[in-house]
Amino acid sequence: MSDNTNIITPHGGYRNLKSYQMSEIVYDATVKFCDRFIDKRSRTTDQMIQAARSGKQNIAEGSMASGTSKKTELKLVGVARASLEELLLDYPMLKKIILRLLQILLFVSFIKPTIF
Repeated sequence: MSDNTNIITPHGGYRNLKSYQMSEIVYDATVKFCDRFIDKRSRTTDQMIQAARSGKQNIAEGSMASGTSKKTELKLVGVARASLEELLLDYPMLKKIILRLLQILLFVSFIKPTIF
């Protein structure tokens, strides 16, 4: 094996991904929205914040997993999409931002090679 051959492909760098950056905005906006407009003891608040957090975290985890498993990466991107779609149903005020993020995630899932 030559010295130039990488066994594990480059991975991580999720903070530079547009999808991750947008998911951070969605998460922060969700927390602020819930603090301002929804009762803090409400189950809705918990569900919305958890869905936003899950979207953000799964993008990061998928990026980190991309070096060793494209299958895992795509699975986590799918989980992120599902979480953000759930959030989209909970409140339409950030609908435009969330829809754009979902478009980015859908595009990423189509351009990434699937290895099973």
